[in-house]
Amino acid sequence: MPRIAIVDYGMGNLRSVQKALQHVAPDARVEITSDPDAIRRSDRVVFPGQGAMPDCMRSLNAAGLAEAIAEGAAGKPFLGLCIGQQMLFEKSAEGDTPGLALLHGEVKALEHAPGLKIPHMGWNEVWQARPHPLWDGIADGARFYFVHSYYCAPRESALTAATTDYPASFTSAIARDNIFATQFHPEKSAIAGLTLLSNFAKWNP
Repeated sequence: MPRIAIVDYGMGNLRSVQKALQHVAPDARVEITSDPDAIRRSDRVVFPGQGAMPDCMRSLNAAGLAEAIAEGAAGKPFLGLCIGQQMLFEKSAEGDTPGLALLHGEVKALEHAPGLKIPHMGWNEVWQARPHPLWDGIADGARFYFVHSYYCAPRESALTAATTDYPASFTSAIARDNIFATQFHPEKSAIAGLTLLSNFAKWNP
């Protein structure tokens, strides 16, 4: 039975992620875990997060999980969600917080514009920058659910797997080798989100 580890460091919408993955991958063992060895033994890693980046990094380091996250991102199918995407980069403008630096780039604040609410909360279109197995069966411009005030700005444009406009275009998904990560919440994104999670459960990069 394939094992999918959802990393539990005390900051994340873990149950809804677990339920969504169990729905699309009924043959997999989907485990919420704070055990570094369980993460290392898993076949796939999901790294969620919500809240403030300083709190998430503090909780992650206190839990002693940074090394297991880095190992998972180096060698197996790896899915980062929301703050779990942001923590992969070098630093965040939110609290001037260092990230895990597994990817080159930084996390910036969304710019205020007249009539625009921050945080960016609700459904928005996601425009695919290039083909990727996790986009299979998902229409370009499909709508996903967002809740965030910051976004990832990769140093390399090739990392960008999708963009979203609010009102300026920002990177809403990134991909490199065995890593895929999204600013939006697929577990809250109805059919499109479940399709992405199903693709992840079958993905063999």
